[in-house]
Amino acid sequence: MKAIVTGGAGLIGTGICRTLLDHGWQVASFDVKQPDTGLVEKGLVSIHCDVGVEEAVAQAFEELAWPSLDLLVNNAGKAGPDNGPIEKMTLADWRRVTDSHLTSAFLMTRSAVPLMGQGASIINMASTRAFMSEPQTEAYAASKGGLVALTHALAVSLGPKIRVNAIAPGWISDGEDLRPEDHAQHPAGRVGMPEDIAEAVVYLAQAGFMTGQVLTLDGGMTRKMIYA
Repeated sequence: MKAIVTGGAGLIGTGICRTLLDHGWQVASFDVKQPDTGLVEKGLVSIHCDVGVEEAVAQAFEELAWPSLDLLVNNAGKAGPDNGPIEKMTLADWRRVTDSHLTSAFLMTRSAVPLMGQGASIINMASTRAFMSEPQTEAYAASKGGLVALTHALAVSLGPKIRVNAIAPGWISDGEDLRPEDHAQHPAGRVGMPEDIAEAVVYLAQAGFMTGQVLTLDGGMTRKMIYA
């Protein structure tokens, strides 16, 4: 089984790549950063690619040269949701964020679909910020909301051959510099880890009756009422 993970060198992407490799998948990371060297030693294929750029995506697929693909995880995106006051945000700033998250998913999916056979799966990495916001996060929220809509649109267009789902992570951390009160905000009792998202990727890749859905993984945080 073959999988491409965009943003495979980031926090969540590294967790996804590691877990898929552990489950016996052949995995390629498309990222502008170098992946964990330990994962490369385990067989991870590293393709340098800015997935928000059309020409770069086409070149990356040519370099990879896989004849088939079973799973695409559209995980890449500019980290950090804060864009500052909307009245000061430039169009270039807006496009840097939306291209990295949303346009990249379109470009990758367009190139991946011809390689995918019956039972293949696409997973888009949305966010709980598609449904709730902090101030001055418009570009990030719009990108993640767009991924939610793209997910159900693709599920209808590509089914029944290819299933398309999304994951909406909440607070995901490597565990450093976390306080007890950070964990206490979650009904599950802790902040999420990359492995939580990676396990969901494995599940969705095999969940043959699930498509067009958004799986929220936030430790229950978006269900908790908070009073000042």
